[in-house]
Amino acid sequence: MPFYVSPEQIMRDKADYARSRIARGRSCVALQYAGGILMVAPNPSTALHKISELYDRIAFAAGGRYNEYEALRKAGVTYADVTGYQFDRRDVTARALANWYAQTLGGIFTDSTKPYEVEIVVAEVGVKPDDDQIYRITFDGSVSDEPGFVAFGGQADQVAAALKERFHDDMTLTEALGAALEALAAPPAQGSGSGSGSGSGSAAGNGVQATELNAAHLEVAILDRARAHRTFRRLRGPRLEELLAESRAASAAAEAPESASDAPAAQAAEATPPASDDPPTGPPSASGDGIPKP
Repeated sequence: MPFYVSPEQIMRDKADYARSRIARGRSCVALQYAGGILMVAPNPSTALHKISELYDRIAFAAGGRYNEYEALRKAGVTYADVTGYQFDRRDVTARALANWYAQTLGGIFTDSTKPYEVEIVVAEVGVKPDDDQIYRITFDGSVSDEPGFVAFGGQADQVAAALKERFHDDMTLTEALGAALEALAAPPAQGSGSGSGSGSGSAAGNGVQATELNAAHLEVAILDRARAHRTFRRLRGPRLEELLAESRAASAAAEAPESASDAPAAQAAEATPPASDDPPTGPPSASGDGIPKP
């Protein structure tokens, strides 16, 4: 007879395996801005996409194992097209797709020997910012509604903490891209990933060197609220380089006033002579010729 393993232990082992494999990749982010939803993923490949269109106002982004989330993306496109054809295009929503992905990933996690090593984000842009929807689906079929922004894949917790400090409502596209780049380039926390055995790989994968995050190593797409029908649009080439230059110039301008405000204090500190413990020399301030008296 085979050895008995409790279902709890099996599920724990599957979750640890999938979590450690996903942590070896690079983190991606999706966040709202005034004109829609921005998605940014470090991706030097021009053939393998992490961000794609699912339907008219719905986008798909994923991190993890490419062949697995690409199969899920194609299945999601088929599900959306069939639903829109049989019923109405307005019946295809990000919530329905997120629930469908959750059922699919949950069944794979429970029934198969090896779970999928993926994390998925389904985003839908609305007519107003309050109507925007961002859902995160993990490898075990769990769904979470992420208002404002979400980080997934890789060391997502560290990236989300850095992004939370920079995110605010009604951001422009330039500000949103700058916040995403700063969060992705932020170094991971000390000791992160030590439990899963992926600390060094994930640290490199998160792009700790900001110089690597240029137009050639980024995949950027938006859901443009102002566009009718199909809102998905990729940002590449000269347009992406222009946005990168503007975002870095804005970040440098924001840091300049802080350094300028510290300059007068530093000059005053240099002008003030340091205190000394030596006895004073020279004549007393009141009277005398400076010759010590017996």
